[in-house]
Amino acid sequence: MSSKVAFYTLGCKLNFSETSTIGEQFIKNGFDVVNYDDQADVYVINTCTVTENADRECRQIVRRALRNNPNAYVIVTGCYAQLRPDEILKIDGVDAVLGSNEKFNLFNIINDFQKKDESCAYVTPTEKLETFNSSFAVEGNDRTRAFYKVQDGCDYKCSYCTIPLARGKSRSANPDEVVKEFQQLVSSGFKEIVLTGVNVGDYLYNENNSSKKQEYNLYLLLKKILTEVDGEYRIRISSIEPNLLSDEIIQLAKYDKRLCNHFHIPLQSGNDKILKLMQRRYNTTDYKNLIEKLVTEISNLAIGVDVIVGFPGETDDDFLITYNFLRDLPISYLHVFTYSERPNTKAISLDGNVDQAIRKRRNNMLRILSEKKRLEFYRKMLGQKLTAVFEHENHDGFMKGFTENYVRIKTKYNSELINKFVSVKIVEIDENICTAEIIS
Repeated sequence: MSSKVAFYTLGCKLNFSETSTIGEQFIKNGFDVVNYDDQADVYVINTCTVTENADRECRQIVRRALRNNPNAYVIVTGCYAQLRPDEILKIDGVDAVLGSNEKFNLFNIINDFQKKDESCAYVTPTEKLETFNSSFAVEGNDRTRAFYKVQDGCDYKCSYCTIPLARGKSRSANPDEVVKEFQQLVSSGFKEIVLTGVNVGDYLYNENNSSKKQEYNLYLLLKKILTEVDGEYRIRISSIEPNLLSDEIIQLAKYDKRLCNHFHIPLQSGNDKILKLMQRRYNTTDYKNLIEKLVTEISNLAIGVDVIVGFPGETDDDFLITYNFLRDLPISYLHVFTYSERPNTKAISLDGNVDQAIRKRRNNMLRILSEKKRLEFYRKMLGQKLTAVFEHENHDGFMKGFTENYVRIKTKYNSELINKFVSVKIVEIDENICTAEIIS
């Protein structure tokens, strides 16, 4: 009987992508992958450390694994393991702590996955993170959309963020390998491929051999994929910093419909004082000008925005400036995060701590604003002809999918529409999903 392994992933799409790559190691070594709530011989927890909740949740998930099988071998890896391995060592039942490099070399580190009587078989995470490890993932059983990692690490010095410590300096995939693997994903049937990374816009690869010398940035990578990869597909960029969204990328999205007219562009604060304390690389004028340029250049464009509330020094007046700034921008939705103190960051020593109740209230205000923005954007899409890709699940007689500009839609279930590019018209809005008619 084959041994069984179960996975639990915390955090971003990049983590999900990397968990899939770890899973492939186990499958190649004869393991069967089971649900995390099933009994398994090995449990692998891929962690995040962006918020305090992620750290706390890791402890709960370890205990959950041991309730399923007290004799299971428990591995904790990912950003939390890279940054704070000593904390994980204190969690009863953990057998191995693997850092950001080690998780891709798991079977060369651990021999038998047998629980030992002695203390945790601790593996010190490598401090020097320079290797790029390719990975991709799908959402559940969805064969329509793949998340493909092309970049890792970050060279930015945002005062609240531990990711550069957890993932190292920015590094990128070989563009020829990207094209090869991207073509394999398309040939496997994926219609939408989301390019992911810690800081995707900072993609940079220097190609230098005897016959050619070329420096690839994200624009050139996108152009290379669109030129060299055959088949029906579209590309979505997971997130891109405002200072890295170049005019060339904007024009590419304007004229090549295979690049989705949807950008997720982190802002973090709509107040210049707070942006400076955060050590961001732009001000609100830069951001506003970019958003206005985008909506002018690209039709039916969707824009998502990350924002953090409760940063040290953010007064009520500062927050209202952010609120009004976002209210007046032609954006489509928000991802709202409550500031969380992280060890080894500059922000943790800043004055002006914001009470937790105030942080929560500000978070709720922006979440309500986000719903208003989403509804406003959806209303603009009423009657518009868009292109959708539908997923395979039957939801009480309906099927769901996304348009190129990230409108969540549903229509009557028809198996012939699964995983195909379909022309649709938005005819009705129901909270966070739109009803669409098929255009023949």
